[in-house]
Amino acid sequence: MRALLIIAFAVAVAAAGAWLELRRFTETPIVLGAASSVIDIPRGTSLRALSQGLSDRGWVPHPWLFMALARLGDQATRIQAGEYEVPSGITPAELLALFTSGRVIQYPLTLVEGWTFRQVIDALHANERLERLIEDPSDEAVMARLGRPGEHPEGRFFPDTYHFTRGSSDLDILKRAHAAMERVLAEEWGARADGLPIASPEEALILASIVEKETGLAAERAQIAGVFVRRLRLGMRLQTDPTVIYGLGEGFDGNLRRADLRNDHAYNTYLHAGLPPTPIAMPGREAIRATLNPADGETLYFVARGDGSHEFSVTLDEHNRAVRKYQLGKP
Repeated sequence: MRALLIIAFAVAVAAAGAWLELRRFTETPIVLGAASSVIDIPRGTSLRALSQGLSDRGWVPHPWLFMALARLGDQATRIQAGEYEVPSGITPAELLALFTSGRVIQYPLTLVEGWTFRQVIDALHANERLERLIEDPSDEAVMARLGRPGEHPEGRFFPDTYHFTRGSSDLDILKRAHAAMERVLAEEWGARADGLPIASPEEALILASIVEKETGLAAERAQIAGVFVRRLRLGMRLQTDPTVIYGLGEGFDGNLRRADLRNDHAYNTYLHAGLPPTPIAMPGREAIRATLNPADGETLYFVARGDGSHEFSVTLDEHNRAVRKYQLGKP
């Protein structure tokens, strides 16, 4: 009996010591060699493997301590995979709370208003944190991967900043951007002005892409849209340089010449009336909104002043004078 009492006492002392050690461990800050450190918990990582990894890093003195902390708090099965930024001075209890919160590192990727589809693909492939699933970047192959075979990709992706976690793919970003554009276009189409010479959201997207490329100042979007809408109503050609440039493709060297304006292709709005066959870039929400709610007025022409703004004119004579002044430097 005496021996059993001694054993029981020893066990109690050991348990009390272990409890005190665990409590001290739980509340002792982890000092890192830098202000913060990044740890990646792969999917399927066991609590034992994670605890051993923390011990190997020198963050915990022994794996069993972190394992005990997780199990006693009923958090052993709630740890979420992902990449976490761990600040220096965090306690093991706070570290465990971080791992069960799912607050993994979010990386930003910005798709810029006015970018073409080729620029989008280049940006995706240049981001080393994105898994590359798009091996064939051709228009047809990409849209087929998105479940949109036969759809032209230009202008179909909403320009915005998308946040993603490690393990996300280029295809994931495209799916989100495509869905965002469909949502924004539907919202703006539902709030459009009456009497527009635009028959469908598709036509709105095409014209909005032109407005996006022509606009240097945000305040002029609705005015530029108004010019194009009035031209469409009157059956006038849009005569906009960005469509010609888009149609030239890689053949454009940065200098638009008179000969280029006579180059007969589907995107040459100097030669062909109406809208081009597809968008020419990604319009933002404001360009779409301006296109569907253009400014009233009588202007039918505009020319760049050289400072990002435009001179708007009602008549061709006024426009020609503006061209001489701002483009040719003549009075």
